[in-house]
Amino acid sequence: MAVVVAGLGLAGALLNRVAAPAWTEMRAQQPALQLDSAVTATGQGVTLALLGGFRALVADGTWIRMYDVWVERELPVVDTLIRLVTAIDPRPLYFWLNGARIIAHDFANWRVAAAGGHEVLAAAVQRQIDAEQGRLALRYLEAAAAFHPANAELWIERAGIELVRLGDPAAAAESYRRAWEQPHAPYFAARLHAELLRRLGRKAEALDWYVKLYPGLPAGDEGAGRDVVLARIRDLEEELQIAAERRYQPSPGQP
Repeated sequence: MAVVVAGLGLAGALLNRVAAPAWTEMRAQQPALQLDSAVTATGQGVTLALLGGFRALVADGTWIRMYDVWVERELPVVDTLIRLVTAIDPRPLYFWLNGARIIAHDFANWRVAAAGGHEVLAAAVQRQIDAEQGRLALRYLEAAAAFHPANAELWIERAGIELVRLGDPAAAAESYRRAWEQPHAPYFAARLHAELLRRLGRKAEALDWYVKLYPGLPAGDEGAGRDVVLARIRDLEEELQIAAERRYQPSPGQP
């Protein structure tokens, strides 16, 4: 064991001689990388971690450092560290989802606060900030999709950003639909797609979606929300004034 540790130490020293100049140059070109010695050491050790198979360890350490800076609301540094984490190890979905949330929501709030706060800053400027951060977060999620294809959680996260930051319920509805198409998608994604269609005034589309969804929902799974879906069907039939004889009836044997 001592031999292994000594070997790793020697390899680390040799690799850091190579990595240190590159890291120094990167920091000179990117002001957000002007971090303290702890982060600098992490950066110099990235090469060793990647070559030695310790990506997860280094990524975790960088994420913890990011959180320390996040508490201080140092936006440029936090942004750099978020992207560094997923560059080191893009495999954990956790990094991508939480990184997108920070970019979309925290950064937007920090920028508004730095400009005087919600009570002072003009609503139009706040909407512009929301949109800018929302679009940046969506691009970040698009990068995540290259490493996590066919992932429902990424589409759900996208929908939330489109709804809250971009104020675009139509785009959010489409993202919830895409989420439902992915393997192991949660049932609520399908319901939220239809609910947003309903709020958009596209009630006939929402009803058609619910009617197609209902037969495939397992009766024994509370999360499937069969009762909720059937109630939504009945509500929409009332709102659309559909004649009694044309209303949806579950197939024989269905609850």
